[in-house]
Amino acid sequence: MLLAATDYVRPDSLQEACELLASTANSRPLAGGQSLLNVLKHRAASVDLLVDISRLEELRSIDAGGDAVTVGAGVTYAELEHSDALRASHPVVSEVASVTVDRQVRNRGTFGGNICFADPASNFPPLVVALGATMNITGPGGERTLPAEEFFSGAHRTALEPGELLRSVTLPALGGAGTGYRSLPIARESWALARAAAVVRSNGTIEDIRVVLGCVAGTPVRATAMEDKLRGEKPSPDAIKSAAAAAGEGLQPPSDSHASGGYRRDMACVMAGRAVLSATGGSQPDG
Repeated sequence: MLLAATDYVRPDSLQEACELLASTANSRPLAGGQSLLNVLKHRAASVDLLVDISRLEELRSIDAGGDAVTVGAGVTYAELEHSDALRASHPVVSEVASVTVDRQVRNRGTFGGNICFADPASNFPPLVVALGATMNITGPGGERTLPAEEFFSGAHRTALEPGELLRSVTLPALGGAGTGYRSLPIARESWALARAAAVVRSNGTIEDIRVVLGCVAGTPVRATAMEDKLRGEKPSPDAIKSAAAAAGEGLQPPSDSHASGGYRRDMACVMAGRAVLSATGGSQPDG
């Protein structure tokens, strides 16, 4: 199906892009277009103005400052995969990018696009929340920042105001913490039934931990009950497996054609356990 008629413009600067987005109520930025164009082709949504930001150099850099890294929203999955700076400081980001969909999509899809599309099944939202990332936003009112945990407001909804763009994402230094990311794909498709990302700092016992689930609600969900059970504990496979059962407390994922809500919740617990095991360097227990 072809796109419905819509206005299209390619601005020369980030400031011009924000002005254009603010000028029309039903406008959308276009970066890689891997998700948005499919939505528009299938008439699941419509826009009056597409603002093409794919060639704005202000969005295309990966800047390392100490052990922290700031990633431009327009950086592609392929660039994340091959970035020496990211592989040195936050290898989990490069690893997730390297297995996202297929090579053609990785060459076009963007970090910011995946985040701002805010699909509950998207790869990067739970990961940036687990990493404690800062979202750097620009718009008609100037610059502002938000913690990643406050950026997502619902399925396909974010805290961006009219005319605003996600300019970049700052990933703080891990400070020796381990990271893990696991997902359960739907057959051979790229979409997942459950995702989990974990950041764990331990020294014999777990000192600090963040576990974030994807695919189970409209936004990424902190598995706080699991975190509470593991703080102060030795990161043994048995302790992690036991605590992972609490990851789904209070969750009521919707059922769909791929899985029941109960199965999706159970698999989120399994992925949470595996992500924490990966973050602590443990091996996978049976069951």
